[in-house]
Amino acid sequence: MRTALKEALLPVAAIVAALLVFGVFVWFAGVSPLDVWLLLFKGAFGDWYSWQNTLQRAAPLMLTALCVAIPARAGLVVIGGEGALVLGGLACAGLAQALPLPNNAAGTVMVCLAGAAAGALWVALAGWLRQFRGINETISSLLLAYVAIGLFKHFVEGPLRDPASLNKPSTHALKDGMLISGIGGSDVHWGLVLGVVACIVAALWLRWTPSGFSVRVVGGNLRAAQLVGLPASRLILLACALGGACAGLAGAVEVAAVHTSANAALIAGYGYAGILVAFIARQQPLAVIPVAILFGGFGAAGSLLQRRLGLPDASVLLLQGIAFVFILASEALRDVDWKAVFARLGRFGPAEPSPIVIAGSTRNPGL
Repeated sequence: MRTALKEALLPVAAIVAALLVFGVFVWFAGVSPLDVWLLLFKGAFGDWYSWQNTLQRAAPLMLTALCVAIPARAGLVVIGGEGALVLGGLACAGLAQALPLPNNAAGTVMVCLAGAAAGALWVALAGWLRQFRGINETISSLLLAYVAIGLFKHFVEGPLRDPASLNKPSTHALKDGMLISGIGGSDVHWGLVLGVVACIVAALWLRWTPSGFSVRVVGGNLRAAQLVGLPASRLILLACALGGACAGLAGAVEVAAVHTSANAALIAGYGYAGILVAFIARQQPLAVIPVAILFGGFGAAGSLLQRRLGLPDASVLLLQGIAFVFILASEALRDVDWKAVFARLGRFGPAEPSPIVIAGSTRNPGL
């Protein structure tokens, strides 16, 4: 319990500090920080409508956060979840447009698997470049995300475009039977359940299976893993593929549950927000669930801040950026021995002034 509290204390303190600094920014804009904090909570968790909006946004955040968290357990910093998400959505819409899929739940499963496969291949490419070409996976995954967005726009506005989409280029909409419905008639779709299940399965896999343990060994010490005979390259590619599959599934769910087709609205920054969620959760899949709900709530409250206080809808992005800076800063304080620090500071406390002799005279060093 003490270890768990220690693990949670710094992220919570970082989020509180980010809210305080965000309050200072809005105060300079002439808005009361108390009103902002109150509306953030009200817009995220104030009523059932707010909860629906929050949970709807939390579903893709869980899956894109896993795209960062799972490779991180293998020692990689992959930040290209946005590319895997948009390609997953494109694969979902493209498969439904290219093949005569059944207009039922089986068709939904097929398009979701297509999205997961596209995301897995895309992020695995970043792992392959790292292992076999020595290219930093952080840079390559980020650049691959921009390439993926370019490919997405090319196909949506070109070969896969629905001629009926005039002002907003889109692919053909999925058939009604292939869409993911809401839970119990609400706006919260079943993609949320997929996200929660994916987090639980990832946690169980990493904790209780030989392959998951091997991935954690590779992430802890790559050289030691190689010395004991673990297939490090294969495990790294596996971790990247699983993370990419989660992000690709997020894109497919967004198409099948929210947009019904692939269009520019799919590029909503969920892949980049997932990086922040994964870092706050400290790459722990189970911790991803509450953190994703929290930041889904921040995103849901953006429109309320705009309507009530006149702040830009994108002001929540500033809050997310400040939180990310504080999270990175807090990691440097995690392993500090605070008892030793305070003990050392105590040695330099005020002491009785001792007289010293300078040029044959006695003077007080305090003067």
